Amino acid sequence: MKKIVGLVLTASLTLGLAGCGGGSNDSNSSSASGDSAGKSGDTRTIKFAALETAYGADVWKQVAASFEKLNPDVKVDLTIDKKIEDVIGPSMKSGEFPDIVHLAVGQPKGLTETFIKDNNLTDLTDVLSMTVPGESATVKEKLIPGFTDTTITNPYGDGKTYLMPTFYSPCGLFYNADLFAQKGWGVPKTWDEMWALGDKAKAEGIALFSYPTTGYFDAFFYALLNEVGGPEFFTKVMNYTEGIWQTPEANQALDLVVKLASYTEKTVPANGNKDNFTKNQQLILDNKALFMPNGTWVVGEMSKAPRAEGFKWGFTALPAITEGGDQYSYTFFEQMWIPAKAQNADLAKQFIAYLYSDEAASIFAQAGAVQPIKEMSSKLDGDNKLFYSIYDHGAKAAMGAFATTDPVEGVSISDAVFGTVDSLVTGAKTKEQWVEAITKASDALRPALKK
Repeated sequence: MKKIVGLVLTASLTLGLAGCGGGSNDSNSSSASGDSAGKSGDTRTIKFAALETAYGADVWKQVAASFEKLNPDVKVDLTIDKKIEDVIGPSMKSGEFPDIVHLAVGQPKGLTETFIKDNNLTDLTDVLSMTVPGESATVKEKLIPGFTDTTITNPYGDGKTYLMPTFYSPCGLFYNADLFAQKGWGVPKTWDEMWALGDKAKAEGIALFSYPTTGYFDAFFYALLNEVGGPEFFTKVMNYTEGIWQTPEANQALDLVVKLASYTEKTVPANGNKDNFTKNQQLILDNKALFMPNGTWVVGEMSKAPRAEGFKWGFTALPAITEGGDQYSYTFFEQMWIPAKAQNADLAKQFIAYLYSDEAASIFAQAGAVQPIKEMSSKLDGDNKLFYSIYDHGAKAAMGAFATTDPVEGVSISDAVFGTVDSLVTGAKTKEQWVEAITKASDALRPALKK
C-alpha cells in the first residue's frame, strides 16, 4: 500500500513511501536525551534524531561516521527510533532539544506540524548557499530545482526555507513497456493522445486506466493542477482560495478526471480498498489496463505477483495539456529541520549540508534512499534508474499539498477531492455534485488555516 514519504500537510499523504515504521519501542540511539549538546573537551557534539523508516538505522550510523571522519572534532549523537516522536517528546517538554530532527510532516503525532504552527523552527535558508563539506558546489547547486520552493519546505509563504528536503519518491503513471512495444504504441505526450490510445486499447478489450484506491489521486491531482494552471494556481488551490474551483483552470482539471473515469476499468471501485487494492494494480501486470498512478514502491509491492510474459515496468509523467506543454510528476519527499531552541544550530547546518554530498548520497542510495540531487539517477541501477531519471528527461517536479488547518468537524478535503473518484467511475455522482462538495469543503477549511 502507499508508503508515506513525508508527505502531506493534509490529513492524507499517504505516502506514502517511507513512513514505514510502527510497532517497535527499541531505540537505536546512543542517547535519547543525553548530556547537553555542545563542546565536550575538544569535541563538539550535535544531537540528531530521526524516524527509523524502511531504510533502517545503520545508514544513519554510516553517514554520521563519515561526517565525523571529515570533522575529527565532531561527534554525532544519534537517536533513531520507529517511534521517534514518543522518544524525544518528553525531553523536549523539559527543555532538551535535538539539534536536528529528521521527521516529515504527515506523521501520526503531528510533531513537525506542531513546531511549524508554533513558529519553533530555525530558518535554514542560508544552508542553500553553504558549500557542501568536502566539495566545491553549494547545496542549492546540487539540489533538483523546486525542492525548496514548496508549501512544505517554506511553510510561512515568506520566501524562507525552514525544512530541508531529503529522500524522495517520484510518482506518475506506471505501465507495461513490453506491451507498448508489442503493439507499436507510443506513450502519450498529451491528453488528446491519451484518449486516442484509450480508444485503440478499448477495441482490443484493454482498459486505459486503473488506480489502486482513490487515495492515489492525491499525487495525480497535484501534478494535474500544476499542468492546467502552473505552480501559482496550484498554491492557490492548496490554500483554499475563494472561488478557485470555479476558475477555467479548475474546470479543465475536473473535466479531464471525469473523462478519465469513463476510460477506467469498471471493476476498480469495488477493489479500491486496503484489502483488495493489489487487484487493481494486477490489472497492469495482466495487460487488462494500460496505466495506473503510483509511486516507486509499487515495484517491490508487486515483486512476487504473476505477470504477462515479457512484462517490463514503464514509467511516465502525466501527459501535457497541449503539445509541447509542461508534463508534471509529483514527488513525495521527507524533510529535516532544526528546532528554534537547538543549542548547536550552526554545526547542525553543516551536517545537513553534508547530507547532500556525493559521499553521503552514495551511502543512502545503497539502502534505497535517494536524495533530491541533480543527476543522482545516473548512479542508480535497474528500475530505480528509470524512475528517478524522470526529472532529467524534461518532466517538472510537483510538490506540496493542501495546507494544514485546524480540524473542522465532518470536513475532509481529501475525501471531497480524491475520494469521489470511485463515484465518478460508477456514475453514482456527477461532476456538478463533485464540484459542489469540493467547494463546500474548501470554503469550510479556509477560515481554519493555521497561521
